[in-house]
Amino acid sequence: MKNINHPKKGSNITVQPIRDIKDIDSIKKILTGNTRDLLLFTIGINNGLRCGDILKLRAGDVRNLKVNDTLSIKEQKTGKVNVLMVNKTTHKILRDYLTETKPSDDEYLFKSRKGNNMPLTVVYVNALVKKWCRSINMKMNAGSHTLRKTFGYIQRKKYGVSWEVLCKRFNHSSPSVTMRYLGIEDKEVQNILMNEI
Repeated sequence: MKNINHPKKGSNITVQPIRDIKDIDSIKKILTGNTRDLLLFTIGINNGLRCGDILKLRAGDVRNLKVNDTLSIKEQKTGKVNVLMVNKTTHKILRDYLTETKPSDDEYLFKSRKGNNMPLTVVYVNALVKKWCRSINMKMNAGSHTLRKTFGYIQRKKYGVSWEVLCKRFNHSSPSVTMRYLGIEDKEVQNILMNEI
């Protein structure tokens, strides 16, 4: 049977954000008891960083971070500097994870369980995110970028963050790139036509 969620060679499938807070809560619930995956999910949806940049973090980079602390990260893709921010939710799960796993400072935060000190791969995280979404019966194209896109989508829809601010956060060249990236649907654009002036 052909896998419809597998792109043809040379093409790609655009992954989508998780658009509903209850779906985010459901994924957090199924990840309870797996602090590594819960931390990965939480950092991803709370920071909007590329997965590859998150996977490069070592335990020593984040061990002493407190709520509201930031960590400068050089983006692999762009070479630009971005920041990891630790909010209350991220901080609690980070503390739990470090207490449970007791990694040394030079160990990768999201270490592969294969016994070597290597980080998880983006390909593996793609598979994880697909599995998490399937486990709560979400019918959508999901992958590692789902975490980053979820951050942007929820910031925009729930908190009203402007396209310009999200564009800066994502290090995109323009707000229109950010709109396309977050998969703003025609329906959402049409909805503003119902606003009476």
